Amino acid sequence: MRPRLATPLLIALLALATPVPGSATTARDTAAYPGGPQRGWLVIVGGNLHDPAIVRRFIDLAGGPDAPLVMIPTASEGDHFDLSYPGLQKFRDAGATNLTVLHTRDRAVANSDSFVAPLRHARGVWFFGGRQWRLADAYLGTKTEAAIDSVLARGGVVGGSSAGATIQGSFLVRGDTRTNTIMMGDHQKGFGLLPGVAIDQHVLVRNREFDLIPVIEKHPKLLGIGLDENTAIVVHGSRFQVIGQSYVAIYDPTHRLDSGGRFYFLRAGDRYDLTTRTAYRPIEVERPLGRVEEEGWRSDAAGGG
Repeated sequence: MRPRLATPLLIALLALATPVPGSATTARDTAAYPGGPQRGWLVIVGGNLHDPAIVRRFIDLAGGPDAPLVMIPTASEGDHFDLSYPGLQKFRDAGATNLTVLHTRDRAVANSDSFVAPLRHARGVWFFGGRQWRLADAYLGTKTEAAIDSVLARGGVVGGSSAGATIQGSFLVRGDTRTNTIMMGDHQKGFGLLPGVAIDQHVLVRNREFDLIPVIEKHPKLLGIGLDENTAIVVHGSRFQVIGQSYVAIYDPTHRLDSGGRFYFLRAGDRYDLTTRTAYRPIEVERPLGRVEEEGWRSDAAGGG
């Protein structure tokens, strides 16, 4: 049975749990790792999104099917996008009724009040996949980026898949304009919605599980998060939860794994504290007749990679 979402009691147990042996936090400035938004939410997906539960979670965090959602396909190829964009269908299928498509490649347009007007009232923003450097070129340092920050500040949600996931970190991996195989290329700055983090995607399906290691070796203060397809982390404040169908890899040079591995995996239901850099897994206890019931949380989610 898949673990249920934690109750307030379980969340309290999470806060009091003991770190995993072999993955205790080393001495460092934890203030440099503030975590995600304090009021809003991030939904960060590893690509090839088909799980309707992830889409529904995004919509629910925005306020429900009628919530105003701004959809940004700028990472994709092409110059014209409207409400016929195929990527919108999975959101319509999940019940979303109030969609606005926002796109430009002109930074002057992205810096205009008229362009950002839909973001002033949005409860959710979604970045589609493609190449993450296109999002950086269009929106970094503009009023559009500031308006997206404001969506989070008023308790909204920002989500994205594939390139739309990577752009949410502070260090932009695979941001080179020549090819997506260069991890540290000519674009290295993301939106920093999740500060101190480098985010990769399609990790297991495309055999990318070792690709973040050189990035973390060169930038040892970064936390690396690698998401497989159809899998997401839902971030609020200093913690996130894994949802979806596959795994999330954690690359943390400040923690030494007992196995000697360079990364470890989290699965659906696992949680992670970005401040202490500690992973937690629901405790499952066998009951008569084969039932499994959740009784708390334990911090033994980490395993060698």
